[in-house]
Amino acid sequence: MKTELSGRITKSVKDIEVTKKWWIVDANGKTLGRLATQIASLLRGKNKTYFTPHIDCGDYVIVLNAEKVIVEGKRFELKEYFHYTGYPGGEIFQRFKDLVKTKPEFVIRKAVWGMLPKNRLGRKIIKKLKVYRGESHPHIAQKPEIMTLKY
Repeated sequence: MKTELSGRITKSVKDIEVTKKWWIVDANGKTLGRLATQIASLLRGKNKTYFTPHIDCGDYVIVLNAEKVIVEGKRFELKEYFHYTGYPGGEIFQRFKDLVKTKPEFVIRKAVWGMLPKNRLGRKIIKKLKVYRGESHPHIAQKPEIMTLKY
């Protein structure tokens, strides 16, 4: 569908016109926030020329070495994740330093989810994020390419 807006023609792509690629991102020594913004941009498809906000234009992203992600300053000791169960006294606080040892996949997924839209599209996009500890992953058949991040 083409619309004319102040002399320019913009093209709105459809789901079937989008080509999806697979990318590998290494989190070793990367800052959590900077890593999450770039991953969210790849998942949304903002790096593509035909980006359309209401269509899932993004690629699949595989994150390796999730346990080696870093945060700056005192944040490693002080950062906490909060969850409320809905019951009285059901507040659960978990520290970053504990989670990065036990569930590093959760830390990266939570940071990326904070940068995606909170609707049906966002829930569809977050499923394209695959996070793993260590260097191995089961997605060899998809022939992923290595992505070098800016920061």
